[in-house]
Amino acid sequence: MVEVQDIFLNYGTDYRNNHKLTLVQHKAMSAIQKCRSSQLGGHMDVCDSCGHTRISYNSCRNRHCPKCQTLAKERWIENQKSNLLDVGYFHVVFTIPDTLNLMAYQNQKAVYTLLFKTVAETLAELASYKKYLGAKIGFTSVLHTWGQNLMHHPHIHCIVPGGGLSSIGKWVNSRKKFFIPVKVLSRKFRGKFLYYLKQLYCQNKLEFHGSQSYLSNDHEFEKLLSPLYSKEWIVYCKPPFKNASCVVEYLGRYTHRVAISNKRIVSMENGNIAFKWRDYKDSSKHKLMTVSADEFIRRFLIHILPSRFMKIRHYGLLGNRNRTTKLKICKQLTNTPVLIKEEASNLQLIQKLTGLDLSKCPHCGSDKLKRFMDFGKSPPAAIKITNS
Repeated sequence: MVEVQDIFLNYGTDYRNNHKLTLVQHKAMSAIQKCRSSQLGGHMDVCDSCGHTRISYNSCRNRHCPKCQTLAKERWIENQKSNLLDVGYFHVVFTIPDTLNLMAYQNQKAVYTLLFKTVAETLAELASYKKYLGAKIGFTSVLHTWGQNLMHHPHIHCIVPGGGLSSIGKWVNSRKKFFIPVKVLSRKFRGKFLYYLKQLYCQNKLEFHGSQSYLSNDHEFEKLLSPLYSKEWIVYCKPPFKNASCVVEYLGRYTHRVAISNKRIVSMENGNIAFKWRDYKDSSKHKLMTVSADEFIRRFLIHILPSRFMKIRHYGLLGNRNRTTKLKICKQLTNTPVLIKEEASNLQLIQKLTGLDLSKCPHCGSDKLKRFMDFGKSPPAAIKITNS
């Protein structure tokens, strides 16, 4: 199976030589190339019963690496289960017009932060209106910057509970359909985003390079934004979840997703990469796209986020401030059972995901497999190693 790592190993050096990369892109690319290889070191396990030796190389743990997100996602899911309420949940998606995509890419930290802020204010303000809910809600937002074809497509996924806490401390349930009309959400989101974007421009906090340089002119910037006030921005709400137990599992698919998973890559031949994608503009049909390795790497690197940028954020009742106290009240009001949080080990999570018990010897099945040693870039040559 072809992986992103293979593509970087085969074509990464040429791409670096011919293109200017940011520091964070260099680091992500390098980490993915080294992931689970001798370059990152590892450890050796030896079975006391049969003498079988197993070597395991370290993961890079980079958040953009397709190999490293499964375990991180599973641990995140386990941690979030205790925050669930026994109510319905909705999945709401907010997208900016594609005419703003290049500006967003040249100003990632500023525009992505603005996107989070606008979405949060839109949901919180409209939910507080009595005609919709009249309560304070809590929700989780996740930033994605890609479409199925790997092109730049910034949007935010939100998981929103169907209800909130009123000003007098009572739980208010929402309607079965989402409690805020999608058109109302769209127009509030549009107005806020453009207002704050103009603020950033006036404060000289936006940069424009290359084909976007003309936007440094006030008149040209205004000319770009003007048509966007009359355009309907894409905001949609998916049907509510059947039960609360599905929510975090579902959200987990979004929180730790990278631009493309290894399983979508079909082939790497003659300098071309073929991958599967879903064309939402053509009845969501599954298709095959072939691009040059150079173009594939370019598209992948577009989605490397700025250093330390938080792509998962919690708001309202789920915000960090007094979250424990607020959730305790909400659980009492919604008759949600209080779960005892148990910290699962990596071995337990791997067994849950794969069904493999890595604490047992793969050769004889004994539970006498013990850590023999940790090593740096390569294991000692004197020891014969069997990879597993």
